[in-house]
Amino acid sequence: MVQAIVGANWGDEGKGKVTDLLAEKSDVVVRFQGGANAGHTIINDYGRFSLHLLPSGVFHSHVTNVIGPGVALNVDALLRELASLTEAGVPAPKLLVSDRCQVMMPFHVDFDKFEEERLGKQSFGSTKSGIAPFYSDKFAKTGIQVCQLYDHDILRQRLEISLVKKNVLLRELYGKPEVDLDSLMDELIQMAEKLKPMVADTTRFLMQADREGKTILLEGQLGTLRDPDHGIYPYTTSSSPLAAFGCIGAGLSPMSMKKIYAVTKAYSSAVGAGPFVSEIFGDAAKELRDRGGDRGEYGATTGRPRSVGWFDAVATRYGAMVQGATELVLTNLDVLSYLDEIPVCVAYKTAEGETITDFPTTPTLMHCTPVLDSLPGWKTDIRGIMKYEDLPENCRKYVDFIERSAGVPIHMVSNGPKRSDILYRF
Repeated sequence: MVQAIVGANWGDEGKGKVTDLLAEKSDVVVRFQGGANAGHTIINDYGRFSLHLLPSGVFHSHVTNVIGPGVALNVDALLRELASLTEAGVPAPKLLVSDRCQVMMPFHVDFDKFEEERLGKQSFGSTKSGIAPFYSDKFAKTGIQVCQLYDHDILRQRLEISLVKKNVLLRELYGKPEVDLDSLMDELIQMAEKLKPMVADTTRFLMQADREGKTILLEGQLGTLRDPDHGIYPYTTSSSPLAAFGCIGAGLSPMSMKKIYAVTKAYSSAVGAGPFVSEIFGDAAKELRDRGGDRGEYGATTGRPRSVGWFDAVATRYGAMVQGATELVLTNLDVLSYLDEIPVCVAYKTAEGETITDFPTTPTLMHCTPVLDSLPGWKTDIRGIMKYEDLPENCRKYVDFIERSAGVPIHMVSNGPKRSDILYRF
């Protein structure tokens, strides 16, 4: 059985914790898109970890972790992450890297930084991890697959073709030093040797695991609103974080997907640029940001303060719908325990004064303002409560409101940062 865990909103919803939890009952956990541009924070008996490329099943010895062909593979970042786990006492995980996966080049990261600098105030809020240049090369068919690292003639030939244009841009547009082919070849050959023990035909492995009835968990990065087709374009990522892409980015039949868990917070948060209708500012934002999560609302990769706002029913309903969610997972409910009244965004008002409840395209969204309602708070710390029915009545009513707003059942509710802080509603 194939299951997917994806974000219903802007990303940063707490998917890593949920994946870590569900991995206990899974045989395989797969990263199917994105790269080291976003992180999943996990707190367990080994400590606190921010995973950027590794699947969140790496803390379970029975799980085979897979990096699928849809991932932007930064080999250096992957090796550093693996080393950080063993240094923290985590047993070496079972890890397979697709031989069809494409490799993040050092110049991809450079180009990302240079372009954001060039755009200045018009930048897209990139994490400067090389993602957009990487996927540009992938779809322009000038990228390098892992399997090509081991045929040096092919590797050199493909790099020669790619670097002609790259070096013109570096020299003429950015005024930066050109990439030296021989140095890059040496770096990639050394990198390939370190990666070689993990490289496998993961598509064949996953298809066989599915035929054998294994439980396979697909782990998405970011969320619906960062999808390049269905999200807030151009303030998006460069690969699809939708469950529908999961089988493509992993290498599985879509007929096998049975459950789609869309994760959402009890309020809203976002890293990066673009319109954010329910965003709040000033002291109210600072308090919510500082109370959020385990160490506040700051990006796991960049450390940047996240924009925060009240729960957005319009965005979450749209996000759950586009993901095809069979179940919503609600996180960070405990964060709101300090409020007497909890504002919620139930609709948008357009520049023309129309009230809408369907998520619009970016030009309309940029001029929308929130239509707010409020629900009574519960004003008591709910961390440590072990049963859903023991939550305060107003707390349970808030969960009911989110479920009605999204139109998707909520089974799991998080009331703290640890993996064990999950309440089961039914």
